[in-house]
Amino acid sequence: MKFTKDHEWVELDGDVATVGITAYAAEQLGDVVFVETPDVGRTVKAGDGFAVVESVKAASDVYAPVSGEVVEANGELSGAPETVNATPEAGGWFAKVRISNPAELDALMDRAAYEAYLATL
Repeated sequence: MKFTKDHEWVELDGDVATVGITAYAAEQLGDVVFVETPDVGRTVKAGDGFAVVESVKAASDVYAPVSGEVVEANGELSGAPETVNATPEAGGWFAKVRISNPAELDALMDRAAYEAYLATL
């Protein structure tokens, strides 16, 4: 699993990256009440907002950590947005993206680096 400074995570399986927000982000948001996932077939660029998560506190964009084509969106979240809070780094994933530039993964942090980053916040 790799992480961004914007608190997204990526887990690669072949050339498909599953993307979600970290437990830290979910905790900071509070109770998630709505999730808008990206459309399948949409092309995203690393750093672009590609999903939205709303909580009782705020609405936030979720940024694509890698470039590619959305091949699956987590439809379960529309009826159960609280899944993002319950299992943010598992069942609470937002989308799966077929990556177009695997080198972008090199710019992301591993868990140890991400946890060190969190300690600075």
